Amino acid sequence: MAIGTLAVQRKVSLSEPLWVRILLISIALIFLVLFLFFPLLIIFTQAFDKGWAVYLASISDPDALAAIRLTILVAAITVPLNAIFGVAAAWSITKFRFKGKNILITLIDLPFAVSPVIAGLVFVLLFGGQGLFGEWLFQNDMKIIFAVPGIILATMFITFPFVARELIPIMQSQGSSEEEASVLLGASGWKTFVHVTLPNIKWGLLYGIILCNARAIGEFGAVSVVSGHIRGLTNTLPLHIEILYNEYQFTASFAVASLMSVAAIVTLILKNFFEWKMNNGIGESV
Repeated sequence: MAIGTLAVQRKVSLSEPLWVRILLISIALIFLVLFLFFPLLIIFTQAFDKGWAVYLASISDPDALAAIRLTILVAAITVPLNAIFGVAAAWSITKFRFKGKNILITLIDLPFAVSPVIAGLVFVLLFGGQGLFGEWLFQNDMKIIFAVPGIILATMFITFPFVARELIPIMQSQGSSEEEASVLLGASGWKTFVHVTLPNIKWGLLYGIILCNARAIGEFGAVSVVSGHIRGLTNTLPLHIEILYNEYQFTASFAVASLMSVAAIVTLILKNFFEWKMNNGIGESV
């Protein structure tokens, strides 16, 4: 009884006055309307400003279709690779003790600290025509910069922290007691991972993959540096939108931007769903 009374008193003491809650909620709603809903409304309004025919012509243009295919290709390659890296890195950091662990954690966080444009420039200095490996690549007829491989490398660098950074705190909170018990019972490392570790981290893994995929689709800075802006070949969706806008093809640029907006909305819905499942899973485990 005393514990229940104490909990009620604590809840009352922590609650804010009604006017404070209304003010804070109003500020949050105004912020969302101005910086989220209003821009989305403008994008879709401008996209359909000249009708369905122009909209469909804009998104079915050969250059737009090439940009869509390239964006999907880059995401299809970078996201699985970063998911594998993220799981391996998180598992190593949380389940084992080894020298250099702090260095590995720092390297994982490096893309968050480096500007995407600088990251793209680094790849140009490494693999460009005048770069460190440029002459060797030219002699062996291998092209990385201003080609698809360079876009994939730049996108991988920018997006590789997302999965690892989502899994590390989850796996740290779970500890390693279940894995140790599985090994003591005779399970191999692979069986332990598949039947014990993976089910415990599945929602966090999907959450990280969603974030990684969203960044891979929308990456602009690093890709802009290494792509060369070759229409139909090395333009991803963000680069294609920039070119259309700079050429004053506003309806076409907003039409293509609406596709990315739809992808962003779907990503947001999936993100919240996986976040809810992940929090419920953590709550149930506790």
